[in-house]
Amino acid sequence: MGRVTASLGDLPLRDDLRGLTPYGAPQAPLPVALNVNENTHAVPDEVASDILDDIAVALRGVNRYPDREFSTLREGFASYLGHGLEAEQIWAGNGSNEVLQHIMQAFGGPGRTVFGFGPTYSMYPLIAQGTGARWIAGEREPDYTITAEEAAAQVERADPDIVLLCSPNNPTGTPLGLDVVEAVYEAARGIVVVDEAYQEFAPRDAASALTLLDGRPRLAVSRTMSKAFAFAGARVGYLAADPAFIDALRLVRLPYHLSALTQAAAIAALRNSDIMLGMVDEIIEQRDRITATLEALGYQPHESWSNFVLFGGVADPHATFEALYERGILVRDVGIPGHLRVTAGTEAETTAFLDALASIGSAS
Repeated sequence: MGRVTASLGDLPLRDDLRGLTPYGAPQAPLPVALNVNENTHAVPDEVASDILDDIAVALRGVNRYPDREFSTLREGFASYLGHGLEAEQIWAGNGSNEVLQHIMQAFGGPGRTVFGFGPTYSMYPLIAQGTGARWIAGEREPDYTITAEEAAAQVERADPDIVLLCSPNNPTGTPLGLDVVEAVYEAARGIVVVDEAYQEFAPRDAASALTLLDGRPRLAVSRTMSKAFAFAGARVGYLAADPAFIDALRLVRLPYHLSALTQAAAIAALRNSDIMLGMVDEIIEQRDRITATLEALGYQPHESWSNFVLFGGVADPHATFEALYERGILVRDVGIPGHLRVTAGTEAETTAFLDALASIGSAS
């Protein structure tokens, strides 16, 4: 029992999936893991207790299916986001990846295309591929920015069914102006999604694409609780869009896709949003500290509105990654030549990373 008798290549896999490998950032039991843009702060004890109380209540009813429309949770997200949003404009899933998958199932699929400006979030092409759509990679400037005019021109040439705009961008941290979103929306005939997974780490006066939703039924703005809310393990992502857009996602979602326990945990976390978001300022402080120290060490950190820093000037990314690994620090090689990416962790974790990098030597 359990003996391997076949390889993946022996199975009748879809032709377009042959040769692919599953997504997976390196996982290793190192003391300081700063490789997947998690919020490395623990959920505050008082909030954890409140969440556990709500989960305990929900647990008594798990013999029944949960609220299929997760109405209370949607009301909570609408209240949190503000901008006059109502529950009927909110959708949620098991992490923002599932929300994006719902979008691609509803508006993408075989014979359709998904477009994004590379380098960007590595899951975009994988979700597109998994739902049968074709991924098209646009281009950014050398500093990873993109102008409204160039963005619109590229979208017009590609004529995609779905455009994904990561703002701030992962893995570069680059901000994206609302003028780019507006220009892309006007140039696109299909769906435009602004992925604001890191929006809480942007400057307080930075406008969200949520301000553009009114009158744009093909626009959606997605968020996640994984980052600012320190809820990566709970797997809760959500979006705001026109009610008709939300109805389209209902066509492809699995029934009861958000468990009663997930809903209870997320509702309690939102109820404590002021406390949960109290750690954001500290993370921003550590991010800026990383940027300043990297510059002092001779590296080239890129501007970041997120909870991580992409830095260039790394002569041998693999060797530097391994040297940090040997010192108990896990960062991310995102495949950009001469670059590595590091998450802004706690003050102690940040210090450990910077000390370890300094011990390796300054950038060449």
